[in-house]
Amino acid sequence: MLTVDCRDVDSIRNELLVYVSDQVAAIPTLKNHQFTLSMFNDDDTIDLNTVISSIKEFLDSIGEGRNFAVISHNDIITIKSISGKPIERDSSPTSEMFSCTHCGFVSRYEVEFQNHMKIHYL
Repeated sequence: MLTVDCRDVDSIRNELLVYVSDQVAAIPTLKNHQFTLSMFNDDDTIDLNTVISSIKEFLDSIGEGRNFAVISHNDIITIKSISGKPIERDSSPTSEMFSCTHCGFVSRYEVEFQNHMKIHYL
């Protein structure tokens, strides 16, 4: 089980949780200012590098990648503001959606949509 500390990105925690848990196929659990990820099978482990990459991709997709560091220590991943200023946004989901013209796949995340589009051109 991995814990992701979201104190500096608390306003986007829910969207981040959905994105990361989809990327690593893990079960998310919300807690105060953090969320945990666990596997369906207790014998499986979560790839720490995949989780970190997913968090960075999400932050890049909302234009905040340069403002935050993703730090891991044991089974705790912390998202820390470089400038000390947390993200202050409405927690309501954005209305911008990306839709695949080939198959109708829909995503709110540009990075996920771009990765999906690549499968049509393999």
